[in-house]
Amino acid sequence: MPKKIYASADVYERKLRRVMERFGVTDYQFDWGRWEAWIQFKYKGNFYRFEHSIQKAQKYGQKIQYGSDCFAQLVLTLEDLARMVERGIYDLQVWVSGMKMLPETTEIPECFVRLGFTEIPKGPDDVNRRYRQLVKVAHPDVGGSEKEIISLKEARDQALKYFVVN
Repeated sequence: MPKKIYASADVYERKLRRVMERFGVTDYQFDWGRWEAWIQFKYKGNFYRFEHSIQKAQKYGQKIQYGSDCFAQLVLTLEDLARMVERGIYDLQVWVSGMKMLPETTEIPECFVRLGFTEIPKGPDDVNRRYRQLVKVAHPDVGGSEKEIISLKEARDQALKYFVVN
């Protein structure tokens, strides 16, 4: 089992609360999963979202294994930004003006579209759950067709392979 680099996520949840207090932010949300994490908040009337993923980290040579590590890196980055604000180097608005929450345009693989997803799901469980729902409706006994069942199975198999590769 890989060695964990960061403390447990609850340590970073407490740290995030303190950082948000330093910014004067009372309304913020965060989450992390197996492969990614995000923090979003409103600061001086603008909405910001910071996202990080294992895939992004690996592109830059970071050796992290867990979505909670992505969360830790986000919190530590916000902590650094809070120091800059407190030292009068930059106001957060100036520093992150290009990071306002704008949805990133990403094309999702056709297999996910075929399964009715509008974004890449969090994992194989979501794919299997959606597949089971769609098969019930596509079954020949309820007005569907065998061809549609085969198409859904192929889409599910491709979607599951996506999570093995990525």
